[in-house]
Amino acid sequence: MDRIDLFRVFVRVVETTSFTQAAASLGMPRSSVSAAIAELEDHVGTRLLHRTTRKVSSTLDGTAFYERCLHLIDEIEETESLFCPKDAKPKGKLRIDLPGRIARRIVAPALPDFLQKYPDIDIEMGVSDRVVDLVESGTDCALRIGKLQDSTLIARPMGQLSLINVASPAYLEKYGIPLTPDDLCCHWVVNYASPTTARIAPWEWVEKGQIKTIFPKSRVTVNNAESYIACSLAGLGLIQIPAYDVRNDIQQQKLVEIMDHYQAEAMPMALVYPHRQHLSRRIQVFAYWLESLLKNTMTVKREG
Repeated sequence: MDRIDLFRVFVRVVETTSFTQAAASLGMPRSSVSAAIAELEDHVGTRLLHRTTRKVSSTLDGTAFYERCLHLIDEIEETESLFCPKDAKPKGKLRIDLPGRIARRIVAPALPDFLQKYPDIDIEMGVSDRVVDLVESGTDCALRIGKLQDSTLIARPMGQLSLINVASPAYLEKYGIPLTPDDLCCHWVVNYASPTTARIAPWEWVEKGQIKTIFPKSRVTVNNAESYIACSLAGLGLIQIPAYDVRNDIQQQKLVEIMDHYQAEAMPMALVYPHRQHLSRRIQVFAYWLESLLKNTMTVKREG
């Protein structure tokens, strides 16, 4: 293993605080990671890591060495890219993380197109509605929906995700059609709890440029989009949902859009990646492709 590869292994161990997780993210045996660290420590002549049964942490020398490794790795990758032909096809493994419904309904069906365009890129796709730690998991980039909480990440805007209000025909036949938010006092909603914080999202709408919220009565609370939509289809209440998510249900008249003049604020979408990471050609071409894909598939056209 050459010197720069030893640096990369060391950086991954520091960031994951685990030999096992570092090995998994690098696609190599744990024994090889351990041997690489031992070789590096022997070469620099100092202990770089504290090892315990629970986790691995940097020594004082290791912390200083880690910072230098980051700069060296970035400089080497940037220097190497200077001599790559501009028309050279990107290659290697790209680890991405996507929200569940977007991954299954939009990205996965379109992946053959991406892989055909870039035959030397392999995709490792994580699917979760929870926010993953990009550094700890070894993820190159992730699509995030909503306002970003982690200021250490670099974000590339991917457009807006519009939300609509819907209910099943059976529900509307039983309880009537709400026309304004004032009517919600006589209706049920399906609550959506964040899978990360467990906080229940309020019912939201924009009126005269201001965001307003209430908490209508509810008997069912869920924490993923599949269950949220399923409950509405079952007639358990009104929901606010990304328009693309229920396009087919609306076309098949399984759900009906309501209160279209009182919609929630659109949610920003962004592709994020670690601040320190050199923006590889793999991420660049994936970002362009994903942005175009989302733009072409996220809009529900109203009839009439």
